[in-house]
Amino acid sequence: MTQSTLSLGAFFYATGHHIAGWRHPSSEADGGITLSRYVGWAQKAEAAKFDLVFLEDGTGIRDTNLRSSERTARSTHFEPVTLLSALAAVTRRIGLVATTSTSFNEPYNVARRFASLDHLSGGRAGWNLVTSATDAEAANFGNDRIAQHADRYERAEEFVDVVLGLWNTWDDDAVLIDRASGQFSKPDGFRPLDHRGKHFEVRGPLNISRSPQGQPVLVQAGSSGPGKDLAARTAEIVFTANQTLDEAVAFYGDLKARMAGFGRAPDDLKVMPGLFPVVGRTEAEARAKFEDLQDLIDPVVGLALLERMIGGFDLSGFDPDGPVPELPEANGAKSRQQLMFDLARREGLSLRQLYLRIAGARGHSQIVGTPAQIVDEMEARFRAGGADGFNIMPATLPGGLDDFIELVLPELRRRGLFREDYEGRTLRGHLGSRPPPGFGTDR
Repeated sequence: MTQSTLSLGAFFYATGHHIAGWRHPSSEADGGITLSRYVGWAQKAEAAKFDLVFLEDGTGIRDTNLRSSERTARSTHFEPVTLLSALAAVTRRIGLVATTSTSFNEPYNVARRFASLDHLSGGRAGWNLVTSATDAEAANFGNDRIAQHADRYERAEEFVDVVLGLWNTWDDDAVLIDRASGQFSKPDGFRPLDHRGKHFEVRGPLNISRSPQGQPVLVQAGSSGPGKDLAARTAEIVFTANQTLDEAVAFYGDLKARMAGFGRAPDDLKVMPGLFPVVGRTEAEARAKFEDLQDLIDPVVGLALLERMIGGFDLSGFDPDGPVPELPEANGAKSRQQLMFDLARREGLSLRQLYLRIAGARGHSQIVGTPAQIVDEMEARFRAGGADGFNIMPATLPGGLDDFIELVLPELRRRGLFREDYEGRTLRGHLGSRPPPGFGTDR
């Protein structure tokens, strides 16, 4: 790790990351379906010099218990690329990263969508590549069950190669716009892709020219073995969840070590784990804020969240005050299921205690304390080689975002850990990352 300052993402999750956040007065409860709310949040993050806005997404309501979905604000929210296209018009420097699944999309559409966003934003687009992991999502596309984990990643590997290939079907200088000669583009400035693989046959070329960054920044959120291999080969940011410093350092070292096998340097990729901060001017104030949120948790919603985190297993037949049961390996999000089991066993948590424990951070790092305490934890992970930055997950929006900007950022800057102003104009320029070799240009 050679960078001297942290990269920071602002992870916007409808009304905030705490599952009861929408019920709290510091949230804008209609945020998931009100553009003006997102505009305000994004402009605040940009004024604070965050590297990027990050939006999660799924291809449907992922809670199989719709009773729980009736009690959360997360059952209705914008499609993220559409939303970021609107935000591109009201921001100027902050990066714009949207999640899109390889399981229920086609590479040509995804390549075109994100190249368009990169043009619209002047070079600030990023694609967070995920594989869908729930049967509830599969049921929206004519399938009873989600594909097997290995099959999903096999498709994802080919999918990303096609997208990268399509972004590379246009040369940097292909567009001429020469009115006098009547030549709009060079005759040899773009070409077909002619991809023929197991999952896709794509002729190409893409029907939009090379974007301002050369290609959008690729983000990857998988932490399983296949996920880490895919990230080491293709990603410039990895979004991950680690509970302890030792786990974070081990993950970071493993991922960066894999990159050499794909002809990449460790600094080509930034590891940015999620961080759920609840900050107060005193520790007592921070604890009180957190307990106010915890008191709003509906047990039905809490249990449904845990069921989704452990792979979709029905937990309604188990004693909520009993131990977390032994369950088979999930076909869905394998790494997150294992994280849940490890957390429960390490801290001796019951089912109820576990869903209360993850109600805000969902397995990501959670820090409740003063600005100095929060920055101590961030700096320790950064200095130890466990992170290049963090994806900040406010408990409520805008309240949690305002608290972080007002209280935590000054302490980060006082320690020289975060920028005072932007230096670049593109997302890749903010990060100092590099695309995988052989695809696109380095801008």
